[in-house]
Amino acid sequence: MRIGLFYGSSTCYTEIAAEKIQAEFAEQQLDMFNIKDCDVQQMTDYPVLILGISTWDYGELQEDWEAVWDNLEGLDLQNKTIALFGLGDQIGYSEWFLDAMGMLFEQLAPSGANFIGFWPNQGYEFEASKALTEDSEYFFGLALDDENQYDLSDQRIAQWCAQLKQELAALA
Repeated sequence: MRIGLFYGSSTCYTEIAAEKIQAEFAEQQLDMFNIKDCDVQQMTDYPVLILGISTWDYGELQEDWEAVWDNLEGLDLQNKTIALFGLGDQIGYSEWFLDAMGMLFEQLAPSGANFIGFWPNQGYEFEASKALTEDSEYFFGLALDDENQYDLSDQRIAQWCAQLKQELAALA
């Protein structure tokens, strides 16, 4: 099953996380794209998508995602499977932790895609987040904080990728 991983990265942290995620999958199974260097229409070429976004300042979108934001609505993602990962700063921007991931989820939810990879919110200290499920127990995807919990990122990525593989196998 081919996977398309699309990310936006201003300071290379999201790109590094994307590369670590790619390394968790079989060679040639996952194609990686920087959202600023591709046409978002390419997302429709893949049955499975992994989308990476970071939150900036006070709950703002990463600039490359912001540049293609309006184009996301027109994508035919019906019956696609989507997993999200986000980066944020839970201490410096505690009231907006991972908001961009929540905004991306809300933007794509009406598309008819199936979302997987929800991640428990335990082990984080933050005031508020748009990236939480209705019951607030899970994030819409993998939550990374390379600013304050860099030492946990590799383990979280490995666990999340194992979770994705199980969820994808269950869908097959």
